[in-house]
Parts: sequence; C-alpha cells; structure tokens
Amino acid sequence: MSDLAAIRNFKRVVLKLSGEALRASGSHDNISPEIVERIACEIHGARQTADVELAIVVGGGNFWRGASASARGMDRATADYVGMLATVMN
Repeated sequence: MSDLAAIRNFKRVVLKLSGEALRASGSHDNISPEIVERIACEIHGARQTADVELAIVVGGGNFWRGASASARGMDRATADYVGMLATVMN
C-alpha cells in the first residue's frame, strides 16, 4: 500500500517534523528558508492530493542548539538550558 493510499484511510492526519528537518546539511543555522519552502511545497501538494485535514507539529528543541551557541561563545550550560526551554515552548 502506498503512503498516499494509507493516508486516504484517515480524515485527519498529524505530521510531526523534527526541528532538525528544517536545517540544511552542513549548516550552522538551525532553520534554512530553502528547506522550509521545499517542505511546505511538499506538504501542500500532499494535502491537496490526499484531501485530509492536516495538523503540523515541529519539534522545538532543534531551533536552538546548545552546541552551536556554545561554539559561538555562549556559556554551554546556558545554551543547553535555552534549548530545553525551546522544547517546552513548543
């Protein structure tokens, strides 16, 4: 059974994306506008084809990476704490 056929069995679908999915490979930036646009286009196309109600949840922990902030000079413990708060806010 294809993914599309499986989705058509449902009226509502929740799509959970890792925050890391929004990051370009090899980049230090946590969100890549190009990646976000590509994912949005794919979701839009799938939504129109499948004709389902769609909710999207994006993980928040990866919006802020303690290791990345630490490499840029921020205290590591503080940077990690901000990452945990990002997860809670999501």
